[in-house]
Amino acid sequence: MDGSPSERLAALGITLPTVAAPVGAYLPSIRSGSQVWTSGQLPFVDGVLLRTGHVGDGPDDVSAEDAAVLARVACLNAIAAAAGAAGGLDRITRVLKVVGYVASAHGFTAQPSVVNGASHLLTEVFGDAGRHARSAVGVASLPLGSPVEIEIVVETDRVVETDRVAGTDHVAESDRVAEVEPS
Repeated sequence: MDGSPSERLAALGITLPTVAAPVGAYLPSIRSGSQVWTSGQLPFVDGVLLRTGHVGDGPDDVSAEDAAVLARVACLNAIAAAAGAAGGLDRITRVLKVVGYVASAHGFTAQPSVVNGASHLLTEVFGDAGRHARSAVGVASLPLGSPVEIEIVVETDRVVETDRVAGTDHVAESDRVAEVEPS
């Protein structure tokens, strides 16, 4: 699919959500230089955590398929946080890294298939620039009982001299035309 990331998102019928308020003493994202790093994002929709529990094969577990959908939702929240710090979705030029945490039931080892939910969304939105390095990690539990948590690192088309935090209004930045020269 051709077009800008915002055009691709619209073609998918997806609206970028409002950046979720932190549930602790941290920022949803922070920008340094040409990169934006997000905090871990949970699968919230309109302030509601979609599901709780561990991912596994048991009758009370979240299935790997359902968890992949939740990873996609959490990733959309991460994209929103990154876009907020980048100055807009179309300022993101490359996805560098994804870390996906999966609250795993005993014996569950399909964490990569769960985190694929996030990875697929990134390539749908950013095309080849959405291909990334990744870690998929099984953990005993996650905040608020969430089954998944996703964080991303992206590159932007602008270099900033100071950090930009999602939701702030002003930052000194310059167009990225050539490689940044060392001082």
